[in-house]
Amino acid sequence: MNRIIAVANQKGGVGKTTTVINLGASLAVYDREVLIVDMDPQMNATSGLGMPVMPGRDMQALLTSAAGLEDCIAETPFEGLWIVPGSLDLAGLEMELATEDRREFFLRDSLRAEGLGRFDFVLIDCAPSLGLLTINALVAADTVLLPLQSEYYALEGLTHLLDTIRRVRAAWNPPLELEGVLLTMYDRRLKLSREVESDAEMHLGDRVFGTRIPRNVRLSEAPSFGKPVLHYDLESPGARSYLRLAEELMER
Repeated sequence: MNRIIAVANQKGGVGKTTTVINLGASLAVYDREVLIVDMDPQMNATSGLGMPVMPGRDMQALLTSAAGLEDCIAETPFEGLWIVPGSLDLAGLEMELATEDRREFFLRDSLRAEGLGRFDFVLIDCAPSLGLLTINALVAADTVLLPLQSEYYALEGLTHLLDTIRRVRAAWNPPLELEGVLLTMYDRRLKLSREVESDAEMHLGDRVFGTRIPRNVRLSEAPSFGKPVLHYDLESPGARSYLRLAEELMER
């Protein structure tokens, strides 16, 4: 049985898409079949895997029922890793959906209509907002993984997101659970990183992943080559940290 995980944070630049791409690639290394669903209008997960724009076979087509799930799933160049490509038109679609009945369920209905049985994990890359696209992702998901940047005000933003998860659970998706909080851009040498780590562990306990994702040049460079960091520099600290995260996720 697969696990659908929404990777969400209303703030941009926290490592959300980096986590989707590299966690997905790391799980695939461990012989898991992984589907990435690019729900971000910026399409960074799509471009970060070296995938082209695919009009008529993308998230826009899927959410509007112009194409079915199987038509929209594309194989990436990396074994075990698949994607439903993003669409620049998603931003406009969010406004159009606002007047529709059951507007919160469009993604869930689209994913479940044909089943996802061949995938072990489905990772949804959410938009950097708490709008309707992100609500759709949370309604469709089994769990939520929250990347938390090791910086000032990080926990304040996390509070808002946890409140949104509680509201989604109460209104549309009662089984929704918190998969965990992932500290990103972490540097143990910096007092601020250690303070955010301490505060997160104090408030969230074992819901904070033991893995820390470091600031790493290779992680930043890899998307420009259309590759997960594992396929760009396997020996880099960023690659090793995402492999550890995949192990931790599977153990959970």
